[in-house]
Amino acid sequence: MTKILITVDTELSARFHHLGIGRDQNFASSILGRCSAGDFGIAWQMDQMERRGLSGIFFIDPLPALVYGEAWLADVVGPVVARGHEVQLHIHTEWLAWAKDSPVEGRTGQNLADFSYEDQHVLLGVAAALLVCAGAPQLTAFRAGNYGADDNSLRALASLGLRWDSSVNAPYLGTTCRIGLETDQVSAVARHGIVELPVGGIHDSGKRIRPAQVCALSAREMSDALNHAAAGAHPAFVVVTHSFEMLSRDRQRPNGSVIARFEAMCDAIAAHPAMTTTGFAALDPVAVAQGGAPQPSRLRPNRLRTYARIAEQALATWRYDRQLRPV
Repeated sequence: MTKILITVDTELSARFHHLGIGRDQNFASSILGRCSAGDFGIAWQMDQMERRGLSGIFFIDPLPALVYGEAWLADVVGPVVARGHEVQLHIHTEWLAWAKDSPVEGRTGQNLADFSYEDQHVLLGVAAALLVCAGAPQLTAFRAGNYGADDNSLRALASLGLRWDSSVNAPYLGTTCRIGLETDQVSAVARHGIVELPVGGIHDSGKRIRPAQVCALSAREMSDALNHAAAGAHPAFVVVTHSFEMLSRDRQRPNGSVIARFEAMCDAIAAHPAMTTTGFAALDPVAVAQGGAPQPSRLRPNRLRTYARIAEQALATWRYDRQLRPV
């Protein structure tokens, strides 16, 4: 069985805070996915997965607690845990710019990799403690906000007792992601005392790689990527979405195109006899890392499939994101 990890980066918007939008409105939009048509955030995502017998992994960013206090965090962690999905660690260090009591003496940075090993160790420890205090079970995995980790991040995670990282996303390597791996790293690999499980992806055109993110791949591309992973007996395949990703970019309406993609992805996983969803806590690092086994391949490019997605996204942009209104 190919283990599919449906990961949801779950976070308040630092941009909203910068614009003066308050915590409650930020929470409603960023976590609940609330708009005039209803809620399309984490509860909706869990509904869709549960209807098909699937489970998800919610990478939750607790650092806004340094700005807003901790009370709101249990309202994110609690429903995920109660419904049997997995909570893991995610942080956006942008929030340190507004922290009332900085754990790193006022130092700031856009990404975790902008900090020293010592500061990263402190930040990861503080963030993990916040999630556990909010009701999360023992944490085993991490993803950096903006994929902005480096090898010091892995060393710090290992020293804190976490086993997994999923901050490597091939299109971000060499930019925000400074972990020293190559873009052809597809399967999990042991590195600095932790197992790195990269985000899945496909070859788009030429040497470009497109991530297995719900808003980045068409339903056909995602289905083909999943089928390719199962046909190649990939031990694990990581899919990414966000808590607010089902909304238009201005957060004013549901994005029907992305919603349809999420639902189609869940259908494809549920219908395939060689796929099952799992969390990091139940994942066997030895089996997934494969030792000296050959690297699995990414789905090869297909011009027709790519052009179809470009046309679909152009239509979706016109339909859901034209005449954007201020948030």
